[in-house]
Amino acid sequence: MTTHDTLPTVPAAPVTAAPAAPAADAPATPPAAAPAPAGSGADRPLLVLIAGPYRSGTGDDPALMAANLARLESAAWPVFERGHVPMIGEWVALPVLRGAGAVRPGGEADVTAPLADAVMYPTAERLLAHCDAVLRLPGDSRGADQDVALARERGLPVWTSVEEIPARAPR
Repeated sequence: MTTHDTLPTVPAAPVTAAPAAPAADAPATPPAAAPAPAGSGADRPLLVLIAGPYRSGTGDDPALMAANLARLESAAWPVFERGHVPMIGEWVALPVLRGAGAVRPGGEADVTAPLADAVMYPTAERLLAHCDAVLRLPGDSRGADQDVALARERGLPVWTSVEEIPARAPR
């Protein structure tokens, strides 16, 4: 027996004709439309940072900070409803702070810990490198003001009401 006798037989692939070239008088297929500019709201959902008071004005009272976070979160659904992705810096910074060991009794992140300043604002700055826009909610907040300043430096839109955010067509 020779080697080629042991190989399985593979059927030949069907031969198909190459597509015909378009007729000389046929209209050329237009090129695909270029995507809309980033941040226009038409091409993809925007990642919108919701910025406003979290720690400011609370005297570091956990209940007041939780109320401020709830107020920030209350803007998440309207942003989502307009076709975009809401983001709140504390959603990222607080777990980072807890992971670094800055934890109060009861398990919440200790935003008064010495490490907090090295986590909270730098997290927002890093997060803004990925965001497309900022929604600035009312209220005094040094951190939110820093977010707005950084967004403007980067040429990102800054809105002060959900109604200003361009709505995307549902897909």
